[in-house]
Amino acid sequence: MSGKDKGKDGRKPLTQLVQAGRKPEWTGMPGQPGGIVSPPVWRASTILYDDVAHLRQAAASSTHERLFYGRKGTPTAWSLADALTEMEPGAEGTMLFPSGVAAIACALMAVLKPGDRLLMVDSAYDPTRSFCTQMLSQHGVETVYYDPQAPDLDAHLAAGPIRAIFLESPGSLTFEVQDVPAITAWARAHGVVTLMDNTWATPLYFPAMAHGVDIAILACTKYIVGHSDVMMGSVTANADWFGKIRQTAYLFGQMVSPDDAWLAARGLRTLGVRLAQHRDGALAVARWLKDQPGVARVLHPALPDCPGHAHWSRDFSGSTGLFTFILDGGDDAARAALIDGLAHFGIGYSWGGFESLALPVDPARYRSATRWQAAGPAVRLHIGLEDPADLIADLDAGLARFRAAC
Repeated sequence: MSGKDKGKDGRKPLTQLVQAGRKPEWTGMPGQPGGIVSPPVWRASTILYDDVAHLRQAAASSTHERLFYGRKGTPTAWSLADALTEMEPGAEGTMLFPSGVAAIACALMAVLKPGDRLLMVDSAYDPTRSFCTQMLSQHGVETVYYDPQAPDLDAHLAAGPIRAIFLESPGSLTFEVQDVPAITAWARAHGVVTLMDNTWATPLYFPAMAHGVDIAILACTKYIVGHSDVMMGSVTANADWFGKIRQTAYLFGQMVSPDDAWLAARGLRTLGVRLAQHRDGALAVARWLKDQPGVARVLHPALPDCPGHAHWSRDFSGSTGLFTFILDGGDDAARAALIDGLAHFGIGYSWGGFESLALPVDPARYRSATRWQAAGPAVRLHIGLEDPADLIADLDAGLARFRAAC
């Protein structure tokens, strides 16, 4: 389904999550009434043709959402891509990738060429920064980092032409919420492409393209999949950019396995209920942490003192399970004492699954345009689907260990 068809029947987002991507030709058998609920797993490498003429005809026409060769996908992946497109008003289409980083990399490569300047938000995900430093620089692309709260776009433009602006709102370690509508309006007025990593909120809580973003990126590994068992990314683009995104993905041979696409689509159906529980649990834990001895600050976009909270209140319809809290003094060893003894939090990268996670983070290592200053070490929490009372009791004991270690 293309973005221009979206919303004509007035369906609400939760209904879209259930119904999107389930075309009758993918869930039924020709000539047979009814059908199955979900598109099945179509596994394929070789696609067979009736004769040479048929093969040549297929090669001469569009291969989008049409069986051609396994690398171009099957209905299992097309179904998921269509569902993600439907979640973004104004979208033309979606391409799937084997990870969130692959999605970010392909989107940037589709937009940028040697000699271009890219404005990258200073609070960006570390692998995004690494791609700019280690790959884009080798291709003659200059990356300039900007303050998420004070981008000063006119000053950056005065220093030279800008091809693209990359946003991440909120930032994945320090949770600054950007003024996305203002940035995208400026970009449109100056012919600048906007890309946004929208993994934290998902299109359910922040439809990025409705706020002016040209290209919206998700690490589907997180909330879309929701079960910590599949790696996947997506790029959803408007009509101006979807063709270029698709062509670049094909040239790089990027695709996802049908089994992974099926699991991600299965996760998507429950995104609404899962995000609601992540939201409520994280708010309960964050509000409790704010008043605890040993905690200097809680960086959660839904809390009034989080940078950019006013933008969050205006633009977002909900919050999710990921946030950071700052310890009041102490050192790395004291922080480790807090984390290592937790019973209900795993220690590991990623987030968005059903399980809670605690991770030591050091934002100062990933700053260029701004300076990170805090009262003590930082801990990033992902609040899963457990009972918040159990998580609070676990953190209470952890903070006692932290205070004893200081």
